[in-house]
Amino acid sequence: MALPAAPPTVCAACGYHVYVNARPTSGLIILSEDGTRFLALLRAREPKAGLWELPGGFCDGWEHPSESAVREAREELGVDVTLGALVGMYVGSYDYQDETLPVLDCIYLATLPPDAVITLDPAEAAELTWFPITSPPAMAFGTMDRALEDAQKYFMR
Repeated sequence: MALPAAPPTVCAACGYHVYVNARPTSGLIILSEDGTRFLALLRAREPKAGLWELPGGFCDGWEHPSESAVREAREELGVDVTLGALVGMYVGSYDYQDETLPVLDCIYLATLPPDAVITLDPAEAAELTWFPITSPPAMAFGTMDRALEDAQKYFMR
């Protein structure tokens, strides 16, 4: 049986309430030792392959976004980061399997351990670079652009 309307709606047959909720994600603005640059990855896969992004990804089931941020850094960069302040939470979108999904991006500041050796996951990123925090490139997702602007305003004084 088809739903009577697009979510939010209620199934007429069983009374189940159907919503489209934002999926939580975590992201990291990893700062250089002097705090003037941030680490960006060149996306290796769709959506938005070939564009710059912050390390991060979707939270698992009951995983807290701060735990997800540390896990994602380990998976994508091969290092354990030191998590800093929450920069903010941003509602955005993510195109997946011919559907645009709402996401809630939780972006944190972070630093690398001294003498960290980054090992990129080639399925995630084609390359990395350090950009000045004051002049970032356009990022793959608008939520990342907004987080970088907020990091400059509120944390880089």
